[in-house]
Amino acid sequence: MMKVVSRGMKMKMMVMVLMVIVVTEAKEYMKYKDPKQPLNARIRDLMKRMSLEEKIGQMTQIERMHVSPTLLKKYFIGSVLSGAGSSPSPKASAEEWVKMVNTFQKAALSTRLGIPIFYGADATHGNNNVYNATIFPHNIQPLSRGSEQRLHSKLEERESTTISHPALLFAEIQDGANVSKAIAKILRKKVAACAKGFVGEGGTLNGIDKNNTELDFHGLLSIHMLPYLDSIRKGFLKHKLKFRLCWKTHRIILIDLQVKSNNIPMSRIDDAVLRILRVKFTMGLFENPLADLGKPTWQPVRRSLVLLKNGKSTNQPLLPLKKDVQKVLVTGTHADNLGYQCGGWTVEWQGVKDSDPIVGTTVLNAIRKTVDPSTQVVHMINPGMDLVKPQNFSYAIIVVGEIPYAEEKGDSKNLTIIEPGPSTIRNVCRVVRCVVVIISGRPVTIEPYLDKIDALVAAWLPGTEGQGVADVLFGQYGFTGKLPRTWFKSVDQLSHECRRSTL
Repeated sequence: MMKVVSRGMKMKMMVMVLMVIVVTEAKEYMKYKDPKQPLNARIRDLMKRMSLEEKIGQMTQIERMHVSPTLLKKYFIGSVLSGAGSSPSPKASAEEWVKMVNTFQKAALSTRLGIPIFYGADATHGNNNVYNATIFPHNIQPLSRGSEQRLHSKLEERESTTISHPALLFAEIQDGANVSKAIAKILRKKVAACAKGFVGEGGTLNGIDKNNTELDFHGLLSIHMLPYLDSIRKGFLKHKLKFRLCWKTHRIILIDLQVKSNNIPMSRIDDAVLRILRVKFTMGLFENPLADLGKPTWQPVRRSLVLLKNGKSTNQPLLPLKKDVQKVLVTGTHADNLGYQCGGWTVEWQGVKDSDPIVGTTVLNAIRKTVDPSTQVVHMINPGMDLVKPQNFSYAIIVVGEIPYAEEKGDSKNLTIIEPGPSTIRNVCRVVRCVVVIISGRPVTIEPYLDKIDALVAAWLPGTEGQGVADVLFGQYGFTGKLPRTWFKSVDQLSHECRRSTL
């Protein structure tokens, strides 16, 4: 006897079948989401699920100002970058940064495969786009310390985890190669260091930024490649530099059409995407994609100061300075200016030339906090000799140097201290014992007034922590910094070939 199934019963059966399919799909095992799986297995599993459009999205990085959650989801964008000065809002706090990064990250996680983004920043000496963040000494400073690797490991770990989010760190060329190597060791699970400013970039003609580097193969191997041998051995830049240099005119490439028309092989796309995903998995982005706040605690400036002179004779040292004196003069263009202390790549590409919008401690304010409460601290930017002489100062602290600069904007033919710095030195040091503190990103010409100075200190670019300078001037910590090369007497001594230069 044939059993007749009603139309209503058929509908119920179809619904049940659909429900089984939906539940099965919802419970489908995603190997790439399982942190217990081997790294390569996770990568392979994810890549076989990805469409061409999703792979191209992972190869794409967009500057923050052009990004929206909708755009991230539509094009499966793999990376967002904040260049110099690129912030969520003026004076954006750490909380605002966390909110913005997490908004972008949640958009990426809501896509079909939920691949998290990288968030990159030009953090040359602290993520100084974050308002009230510590701005560390510039990266010329490690050259003056014997403990550069240990110190910079701690610095970069702190700067990158204040807003704790696995990110890309773009290290500028002034970052020492050994420092970058140390960073890579300590931050594998916190910051991905990007090899940038590679072999030969420091050997341009006449030392001019972005000029050509002309050298023979022996010079390349024996001079410029030495700091990067470890990176090259590990296959950076497509196995011993077998890569296409970016000297051709920039073009917009329609990658998807190029692949579909066989102009670009799919293997080339897979090679790039595999390396991107490998870093994301290694960094733990799939398990911990969202940012959180950390607690900054460390101030390292004092360890980078270099004592260049102390006393006009060996038996008349001026340093360490006495705290309990009657009256002290603090003078110079750089004594009360956080912008000058921080240098280029601070908030903006070329830095800022005053303290706003930076939060920190100037050298002047640090001195006021350090001396005895009974000591009178007088601040004048550029006093004349007739104004200084009658006041009977116990000593003077003169803080002078360079204005902020970055890259080719800092090219100089004479390497001098900006005016009125030299005038201040001449006027003040003639009538009162003085220590001159130089704020600069490189050695500068000091010989014309060296004999007038009692003590001379290279503070480089100490960032927001002027207290570190005062700590050493007043003897709370000793001088430990050392020069890697002799400070030049005049620019005539400098070779135009960077590999033999004292800079």
